[in-house]
Amino acid sequence: MRALRRLGAESVTLVLATVIFLVPFAFMLLTAVKDQTQATDLDFAWPTDWPIVANFVAVVEARDYVLLRAYVNSTVITVASVALLVVFASMAAFVLQRRPGRVSRLAGFLVLSGLIIPPAVVPTIWLLQALGLFKTLPGMILAEVSFHLSFAMLLFRAFIAAIPRELDEAAQIDGCGGFRLFFRVIFPLLRPVTITVILVSSVNIFNDFVNPLYLLPGDENATVQVTLYNFQSQYNTQWNLLFMDIVLITIPPLLLFIFFNRKIVAGMTAGAVKG
Repeated sequence: MRALRRLGAESVTLVLATVIFLVPFAFMLLTAVKDQTQATDLDFAWPTDWPIVANFVAVVEARDYVLLRAYVNSTVITVASVALLVVFASMAAFVLQRRPGRVSRLAGFLVLSGLIIPPAVVPTIWLLQALGLFKTLPGMILAEVSFHLSFAMLLFRAFIAAIPRELDEAAQIDGCGGFRLFFRVIFPLLRPVTITVILVSSVNIFNDFVNPLYLLPGDENATVQVTLYNFQSQYNTQWNLLFMDIVLITIPPLLLFIFFNRKIVAGMTAGAVKG
């Protein structure tokens, strides 16, 4: 009887997951391959024509190939942000975990506050303007690092807690300093959680829409998510091209998640299992 109930619950869960995730994706694909007239109906009707190539070319060529520039900008921002995020978050988490005390508890509280309190756009703009980094890729990279630092630090700190302190002591006896101890002994052990941070942060930063919209305006600085405005206006929306653009900018993070989803789960649970 329990087995039947469990099977029924699993079946219901699978059906719900299919409806929630696959139905919208199927609707997006169907609309992306329709012509403009049929796409305005926004239904699940099978396309009468298949202007796939025409829609693809129109999206790529829109506004002087802004999508290609957006892909370059998003790639640069994602790679640089994730690289800085891994280094800073892992080092800070190591110090906070290995040096308990009032300062560490206060820093931990601030890290949790970074997860709870939403980022303020206007003060961030003021700060970037004061630093001369507003509307620049370096400023956007620093903003992404600061916005995702708290989550990455929590993952690294939980994993580092499972690493025995005897390794630190043995390395220090052998003459390792602080930086050498971390990068030669501790950091190689963080590979599972590092992969998780890289994958999760890459998807979040690549798909970020709000922050580039406010902190990085202008066609020359456009990111892939901002290109969705290319096919929307006050009086008209080209739904087929809009959904084709969504398909093109969804493929990279979707493939990343499909191929590395097991590593994401393994990295997020490794610290808890070892602990």
